[in-house]
Amino acid sequence: MAQSGKMMNGGNLYMQTNGVKNEIICYKTGDGKLKEKGRVSTGGAGSGTFKPITGHDGEPNAFEGVKSVIMSADHKLLFATNGGDNSVSCFNVADDGSLKLTDVKPTGQKVSGKSGTAKSLAYAESSKTLYVCHSFGPDHIHCFSVKDGMLTRKEDSYSVNTTDKTDRIPTEIVLTPDSKFLMTDILFDKRPGMKPDRTPDLAVANMNDKDGLVIFPVNKDGSLGKADFTEAGGAAAFDIAFLHGSNTKFINGYAAAGGIAMCTINESGKVSCSPVVKIDQKIGMPSELCWVAITPDNKQVFATVFGYSYVSGFKIENGNITVMQDPAADVVPGDGKFKALDMVVSSGPNDSWISPDGKYFYQIYPNASILISYKITDDGKLKEEDKIEIPYTSPQGLAGF
Repeated sequence: MAQSGKMMNGGNLYMQTNGVKNEIICYKTGDGKLKEKGRVSTGGAGSGTFKPITGHDGEPNAFEGVKSVIMSADHKLLFATNGGDNSVSCFNVADDGSLKLTDVKPTGQKVSGKSGTAKSLAYAESSKTLYVCHSFGPDHIHCFSVKDGMLTRKEDSYSVNTTDKTDRIPTEIVLTPDSKFLMTDILFDKRPGMKPDRTPDLAVANMNDKDGLVIFPVNKDGSLGKADFTEAGGAAAFDIAFLHGSNTKFINGYAAAGGIAMCTINESGKVSCSPVVKIDQKIGMPSELCWVAITPDNKQVFATVFGYSYVSGFKIENGNITVMQDPAADVVPGDGKFKALDMVVSSGPNDSWISPDGKYFYQIYPNASILISYKITDDGKLKEEDKIEIPYTSPQGLAGF
């Protein structure tokens, strides 16, 4: 585990505990080392160890989501969801990386049951609009104006449901880098349930009907136009990451298809995708390849495989994707009490982050209660540099500078 001692120079990394009394844990990073600087209350509630998607306790990845902690482009603001009470928090970020809570507001989505489901954020710099996505609808997306660190909720809300799919589960919201479109991956076409034989009852999005990606045009004032329901490129699309410096090309990861694809969105918002490049899935299916992170030089992609407790690496060359290292690092075991959908015991890895210099990759393993820092090698391997203890099961979201 990371040791206490002299504070190292380097960057700043933030993760939310998603605890019942939610906090942001602030880390100092330098040369791949991790040191906890402190914890700051979000003023809101997470879900703790409860997973509202399934209604079970003690399961990682509570909301099946991405980007619950994000920063503004100038790194002066940090935003975080509070999934337990459906609220969102805003912090000012000082030059040294320290945080000051400036506001916390309800998202406008009522909490039903033990927990809310606020899960994913996107921020449009041009209109100063913060978007908040929830797992459960019908009004999945709510919006806020941001001014001087204060949040003002807008009245409009938006759904990713269709006429015949009235309980869809999105994973995240992502703005195109030019803020022309807001994109939403859909994981399930209905809320997960259980069959009489006690196996999961899942309606995987984009498996049959090719409408697993929802695209909203963004107006100048930050409001959203009419949604376009389109082909996602694979089954159970989970995480979108744009190539650095591009407004049009992005990687999408697929939890059920078990791979990633190179996709393009054109000026009119139409999307096309390459065939899915898959990892080896002999361990079990679905692999739940979910979170993706791209190196700053756009040459490597690391995909977090929830069902296998490890990270796989891909190479991008001349616009083509190939598997580079599968896995890219050793399996990280959990406590043995949690099984993923493939019925394989998993440590439930979720959010990841790559340092801006492209040297280090950070990965949360909630069921193992650790955050690991890896050095990225030229051949696509991840070499463990450091690890630090984190709260059990609940943590999610990574952002930094």
